[in-house]
Amino acid sequence: METKLIVILGGGESGVGSAILAQKKGFRVFLSDSGSVSDAHRETLAQYRIDFEENGHTEERILQADEIIKSPGIPDTAPIMQKILAKGIPVISEIEFAGRYTNARMICITGSNGKTTTTSLIYHILRSAGLNVGLGGNIGKSFARQVAEESYDYYVLELSSFQLEGVYDFKADIAVLLNITPDHLDRYDHNLQNYVDAKMRIIRNQKTGDAFIYWVDDPLVTREIEKLKPSATAYPFGEKKTGHAVAYTDNGKMYIQTKENIFDMELELLALEGMHNVYNSMASGIVAKLMDVSDEQLRISLSDFKGVPHRLEKVATVRGVQYINDSKATNVNSCWYALQSMRTKTVLILGGTDKGNDYTEIEELVHHKVSALIFLGKDNSKLHAFFDGKVDVIRDAGSMTEAVDMAYRLAQKGETVLLSPCCASFDLFKNYEDRGDQFKECVRRL
Repeated sequence: METKLIVILGGGESGVGSAILAQKKGFRVFLSDSGSVSDAHRETLAQYRIDFEENGHTEERILQADEIIKSPGIPDTAPIMQKILAKGIPVISEIEFAGRYTNARMICITGSNGKTTTTSLIYHILRSAGLNVGLGGNIGKSFARQVAEESYDYYVLELSSFQLEGVYDFKADIAVLLNITPDHLDRYDHNLQNYVDAKMRIIRNQKTGDAFIYWVDDPLVTREIEKLKPSATAYPFGEKKTGHAVAYTDNGKMYIQTKENIFDMELELLALEGMHNVYNSMASGIVAKLMDVSDEQLRISLSDFKGVPHRLEKVATVRGVQYINDSKATNVNSCWYALQSMRTKTVLILGGTDKGNDYTEIEELVHHKVSALIFLGKDNSKLHAFFDGKVDVIRDAGSMTEAVDMAYRLAQKGETVLLSPCCASFDLFKNYEDRGDQFKECVRRL
């Protein structure tokens, strides 16, 4: 019998990792990328002698596959995907594939906002507690590559809706669902329910002994739970002690009630600021307590966590003005959280590739907190249509240097300059990291 052929679409971190694992498991492997593969990944593929192509797909070869592992960024509407689906070849995600080859316990985190911070925080807590734990999914090194090359007892995985779409038999031992707000609707036929369905796949295959941690104050999430009636044990968290919430705040403290234990901690001792980060800390704390991390160890980890680059990252204070890099805010809801945590008047830098955004969500906060808006993008017409007349000072910038120079001139002493763009970065930058790095570089040159 001929060895199964696995074709991998996309030569990024997850694709290359999947190729290494597939090869290690004795499959025939072919990787194909419609764009170019980075030098580092090209070297890795050569080193492992993995057959690959870039800058285009050879359809004949791809359509011979027994199974396809698809990069999360490729939509089903792509021409090559249409042909694969028409032929009925099974398509899975890297997460599904790697999950077959490890018995490690899976702690999986999803949500429209806060998932990178929460994933990083859980990883920090578990590692500090001395557990043998890997970090992967939408963050860090490819999960598949770690399964191929490392031997961890636990994995903390950040999962995007795109990654969850390709999950079938994979199971999370502990699933965390932070929130669901409209995002990526361009990918989901502008139908919110399609996006919600993708997110809810995180609890697929969970049994009674598994844990499902979720934000009880999110109406979309609670509605889905009533509909789906998950069999996992529920651990809801929320602002107040209501109903079944096992984690809540009261009188300046955060409480987490699991098993026989009640953990408490002063909110002001948390490393991360802002109410949204209290929720991220609660979700992480529940995971820690389910895994028997001691109260003392948990307190230390929640207070010494360094945060995530490009997420409300304090860059510098120049002439009494604080500059904050929140380039990771690629949707409106992220920007809402950022503005909500601002304690001063703010010069806000917005713009980029719009994913079908509705700016009404931040209108109220902009009205109260923003002294000037700077639109940084190739096409700012949608931003102008919404904000013109609502903020006195609005400027357009064609580059990061121009945007930061403008902000420097506009911001008064005691104000904050916030880069929280609401949009993807692909119009002027390689990615949100590049956008954030350029912002930091420009600020340091002031």
